[in-house]
Amino acid sequence: MDLSRSFTIRESSHRVLNPITPDKLATLGAAIGLRPGASVLDLCCGKGELLSTWARDHGVTGTGVDISTVFLAAARERAAELGVTDRVTFVHGDAATHVAAEPVDLAACVGATWIGQGVPGTVALLERSLRPGGVMLIGEPFWRAEPPSQEAVEACHARSRDDYETLPGLVELFQRLGYDVVEMVLADEDSYDRYRAAQWLNVRTWLDANPDDELAPELRAELSAQPLRYTRYERSLLGWGVFVLMKR
Repeated sequence: MDLSRSFTIRESSHRVLNPITPDKLATLGAAIGLRPGASVLDLCCGKGELLSTWARDHGVTGTGVDISTVFLAAARERAAELGVTDRVTFVHGDAATHVAAEPVDLAACVGATWIGQGVPGTVALLERSLRPGGVMLIGEPFWRAEPPSQEAVEACHARSRDDYETLPGLVELFQRLGYDVVEMVLADEDSYDRYRAAQWLNVRTWLDANPDDELAPELRAELSAQPLRYTRYERSLLGWGVFVLMKR
């Protein structure tokens, strides 16, 4: 059980595996008002930047779960670099089935709601690990503008227009699920640039070093197409944010 190599190549230089900058991640941690000793579960934790930096800055403890052995190795290295290996643990496993052994103060899935086949299922999954009165974090894309065509929809990594809500529609969805939205930190175009454009350099660097690899044709085609698709469609059409939820 592991993540496709193409993902680890594409995000090889990233610390945060979503269109949110380290500064915005820090803003989010401060906005929540984390207390020392608070317990955190981060499903699809990637390279563990949320857990490790919040353990350093706010004294939280926590567990991150991810399917990628490459990302988890980077997460453990980051925790050691920041001196928080006694506060955070990283587990290789399927986040879609993971439930904390004890209820946590904060349960998060930032940018990976496919583990619950969408927002409602992911909220239900996180609820299984969250203590009463705890805080939930959901990172999710949303439409900033109406996509003009199916080509535009697919350029935004969706199969249909209905795969994403608008921003008000997403807030309404959280409300229908019984949650108040009590904070949010949204990506801006620069945040998206730092996430997407950095992928292109990662792919090109890898291609230069591995021209005969079996993945090279696929990633060469991706690099030829993605910058134009991103600048033509995704940059203006797709938003992304982390939403802080509390049960009503």
